[in-house]
Amino acid sequence: MRQVGLGRQFRKLASQLDGAFRADGVFAHDRLRFVDFVDDVEELLEEVAWQEWGNKEVVDGFEEYMLRHCSG
Repeated sequence: MRQVGLGRQFRKLASQLDGAFRADGVFAHDRLRFVDFVDDVEELLEEVAWQEWGNKEVVDGFEEYMLRHCSG
């Protein structure tokens, strides 16, 4: 995130991801539903997009894309 100029947003994203993955990198389905996780991350990305570019619509397709490609 630092490389694309969003380093100050990293702490918020890191706290959002905390507990969502096990130590081995596998998503922790027993702790959090994947749909809820994707929704929370999309909201965070919208906040970042609004703060950085004044347009939260740049991340509109994130949730749909993630659910289509990652939910099996």
